Amino acid sequence: MVHTWPVTLRDRELVLRPLQRRDRSAFEALRRRNDAWLRPWDATDPENGRVRPPFATLRRWSERQAKEGTSLPLAIVVEGRLGGQITAFPILYGPQRSAVLGYWIDQRLAGRGIVPRAAALMIDHLFAEMGLHRVEVTVRPENTASIRVVQKLGLRPEGLRRSAIHVDGAWRDHLVFALTVEEVVAGHPGHPGHPGRGVLDRLLTQNSSDTRPA
Repeated sequence: MVHTWPVTLRDRELVLRPLQRRDRSAFEALRRRNDAWLRPWDATDPENGRVRPPFATLRRWSERQAKEGTSLPLAIVVEGRLGGQITAFPILYGPQRSAVLGYWIDQRLAGRGIVPRAAALMIDHLFAEMGLHRVEVTVRPENTASIRVVQKLGLRPEGLRRSAIHVDGAWRDHLVFALTVEEVVAGHPGHPGHPGRGVLDRLLTQNSSDTRPA
């Protein structure tokens, strides 16, 4: 198990990297522009509602958790421009060795297949470099775009968690999808015994014959 911070992951024009101080203006503008687009899927505090910390506080929290190895928070950058975020949190070690993956993307970039590629890059890193065993994604049943993402990535549906997470002002049901490292290795004979770029390679191979983006 190797945890390195900071870390940058790349696939052609797509870069996943830590938020930087100079991202503040672009990040705040991105969140304002996408407020209505993201509101139905944003987690909220049952007592305080939808309160987002200032950029400097968010970045400080992200840096601390990343250095501790409990989180892997990365900005999604497309062709040099900030386009969203993807985060593995919480990251658990010991007998579990698992992480929960969350992400959001600029509405202007939706439908271009960026989120599946970003998630595939992240999952491959969590498995191959950080030595995790399982990655989980929870999705509201109404979020058809995100369900399409996990389907493209080959995550297994594991059922419904009732009132699992406080989202958009209420306790919401969430579908659970998961993938283990053995499933990646078994499904990717080009990387025997090691996940490597298994999830990303599988996604790109699938997309070569499937032109529908997500």
